[in-house]
Amino acid sequence: MTVTDVQIALYEGFDELDAIGPYEVLDNAATFGADIDVRLVTLDSTSVVTASHGLRVEPDGTLSEPDVLIVPGGGWNDSSEKGARTEAERGDLPDAVANLYSEGGMIASVCTGGMILAHAGVLDDRPATTHASAIDDLREFTTDVRNERVVDSGRVLTAGGVTSGLDLSLHLVEQIADKTTADRVAAEMEYERRAAYRP
Repeated sequence: MTVTDVQIALYEGFDELDAIGPYEVLDNAATFGADIDVRLVTLDSTSVVTASHGLRVEPDGTLSEPDVLIVPGGGWNDSSEKGARTEAERGDLPDAVANLYSEGGMIASVCTGGMILAHAGVLDDRPATTHASAIDDLREFTTDVRNERVVDSGRVLTAGGVTSGLDLSLHLVEQIADKTTADRVAAEMEYERRAAYRP
């Protein structure tokens, strides 16, 4: 069987739960037999990344060409020196997102990671969501902004606030494996799933 390579892109100032929540969901799915390999990666080689609440994480390696890339948010709304807004303005991560999308990869975001996708151009003229406090910023793009927890528009998936990353990743598990596995992971994590919006 083909293993689906899922990579979660970390950067200085990312929100912990945006990345670790989906990681745990996907790793649990793999434990239950889903053909998923999930890794935490960075654009450039580094030994440690510090998240927005101070958690220090050792990434598994650098971004390659995954089947699915998940981009967390963090630090957008308070204009932190480090975080999603800085990454969007710097441009390297949006460029990587755009390249992966153009090569046929699936792109997903959690919370204000959606703003990085917007800067990458992959949300142009498609339905998407982000954290409620960044919705007005998202409206500055040509995105069809939706007030939904998770929006599945094909090869681009976006999730709203922090905990919606759990719903997004469970939705991915259902797509990659099956509903039974996704439901089993949700039960293991004692989490009540909410369905994704599909236009």
